[in-house]
Amino acid sequence: MSRGWLLAIAAALLTLAAAALLLPWVPLAMLGQADPALARAVLVELRLPRLLLALGYGATLGLSGASLQAIFANPLASPDITGSSSGAALGAVVGGYFFGLSGPLPLAACGAGGALLALLLLLAIAGRRADQLNLLLAGLAISLVGGALTSLALALAPSPFAFYDSFAWLMGSLEDRSLPQAAAALLPSLIAGTWLARQSHVLDRLALGEDILAAMGNDPVRLRRGVVAASAIAVGACVSVCGAVGFVGLIAPIAARRLCRGHPGRALLPAAALGAALLTGADLLTRLAPMGRTIPLGVVTAAIGTPLFLWVLLRRSGSYSA
Repeated sequence: MSRGWLLAIAAALLTLAAAALLLPWVPLAMLGQADPALARAVLVELRLPRLLLALGYGATLGLSGASLQAIFANPLASPDITGSSSGAALGAVVGGYFFGLSGPLPLAACGAGGALLALLLLLAIAGRRADQLNLLLAGLAISLVGGALTSLALALAPSPFAFYDSFAWLMGSLEDRSLPQAAAALLPSLIAGTWLARQSHVLDRLALGEDILAAMGNDPVRLRRGVVAASAIAVGACVSVCGAVGFVGLIAPIAARRLCRGHPGRALLPAAALGAALLTGADLLTRLAPMGRTIPLGVVTAAIGTPLFLWVLLRRSGSYSA
């Protein structure tokens, strides 16, 4: 990636982060003049966790999506397309409503477990080098089953208000999250993401073929299992706190690979930065809703990501038919 693109992405991230923390500025400034302590509480206890989750969750989706695309050798692989996001949501719902777990960390563990089961199921159904159709169909089936089971779990939950309570979370939301919740989501994601980022050179070698990778002293099976497990932990922890957010894990890796000239390993960190910028920007757009109304975060990312997803699908279909 050129230095110019690096600077542009860094500048965009800083600008979006400052806007997410300070906008809307006028009421915050008026509150600061009337009650500085309350204004500081708004910044630290409301806006800071939201910003941290937008940056961290977006980076997690970008990094996990780039890693999954590398091991599946398919640009359509992403946490939402492969069903790991819906698996994480199912795990969090079952843990919260049927096992009575309420702490952020136990729910994050349940989310990671659900995401891991979904990815293992995808590997079993579609295989390591599935073509785009098999991967898409298998991922779609797992996502649909995960969504249906999540709805069933909410319908059968002991609480009659489970659907109502979970609606905003299911659609993706960063609002009203606390610093402990942000820590529960982001610390496991940071540990798993750090491991994924350290595999960048190995993932570049994997693009040459598993035989060449093995000849260089790396174990392809261990790498695949590690990437699946780390992606599940990272995405599952974030989904348990913020809900499932689609398409960021698809858009950011595709853009990053184009900037890195197709190298899957070198695209990991740029994909994380682009994912953070995308989700922070999408969260800013949700604040444009009329007073008293809420635009779900997942709706914004779907509106941005669906055209790109169709473009990638049609472009690859065209290349196969040519």
